[in-house]
Amino acid sequence: MFSTEIFGQRLRAARKAHNEKQEDLGRLLGVGKSQVSELERGTASTTLEKLSIICEHYNVSADYLLGLTDEPRPYKRKKN
Repeated sequence: MFSTEIFGQRLRAARKAHNEKQEDLGRLLGVGKSQVSELERGTASTTLEKLSIICEHYNVSADYLLGLTDEPRPYKRKKN
């Protein structure tokens, strides 16, 4: 089940693991530091487009950020 608290914790951990500041992530997403702070505190949500940008930037799956799995790495696609 989706949890804004888990999303915020995992987003913060991913950002810090990449030695980025909230301002850095905000620039990437086109938002201010305060909105990144709200995301990390679990008091705001984001769009699917921005979620996709976050996942690609930090190389984590959306399922992980959303708290649906504990496996952070995205699934590998099988080539046909």
